[in-house]
Amino acid sequence: MGEFAEVGALTRSVAARFEGVFHTYREELQQLADAAPTLADAARDVIAVLQAAGSAFSAAFPNQPAIDCAAGCAFCCHLPVAVPPGVAEAIRDHVAETFPSEARSALLVRLRAAEALAAVADPTRLRHRCPLLGADDRCSVYPVRPISCRAFTSPSARRCEALIAGAAPEGGIPQNASLFRLHRDATAVLEQTARGRGASPMQKDLAGALLDAMGRPSPDAPPPAPGSLA
Repeated sequence: MGEFAEVGALTRSVAARFEGVFHTYREELQQLADAAPTLADAARDVIAVLQAAGSAFSAAFPNQPAIDCAAGCAFCCHLPVAVPPGVAEAIRDHVAETFPSEARSALLVRLRAAEALAAVADPTRLRHRCPLLGADDRCSVYPVRPISCRAFTSPSARRCEALIAGAAPEGGIPQNASLFRLHRDATAVLEQTARGRGASPMQKDLAGALLDAMGRPSPDAPPPAPGSLA
């Protein structure tokens, strides 16, 4: 019986250390975000650490749940997406730096259509193609994609397809709980950072948030000049 007690003590010790890792991770994220000049910078910094933490976690812990997500699989890119403060601005900057003028103009049209749809549809049932999804079914802003998109870790593309088709699979879409926690904490840090700077901490619908970040250019405005979005 002594071995049971010893293993039990070791298990409790490991569980405490495991919790400590997440506590340290969130503290470090908050310090990084607080030091960033802008919320967009905070979002970029937080996302970079989040990406590194997720990769380290997946590499360090054995027997991770299988993930069926792969490039070109875009079922989840038809679900509603909300973004915390700073993320839309980071996406805006990426679009300004990497999209040709014609692509930026086309994106604005898609964003307006997506925002209009979100305003009249039940958000829990809304299914539409993400305005940032490319014709090749790949994310056009992948390096700065929203945190909620990064958090989605499906074990079955077939389940995702059924969900998008309106036939919710029994048991839903299981997620990797620990990886999801990393992403949840990153979102909470950006919300807290905005609150500390006197800005709204609320998450916003992706299309509306990105249009706000772009300054809501008029539908009749000429195409934006290279290197700008306004």
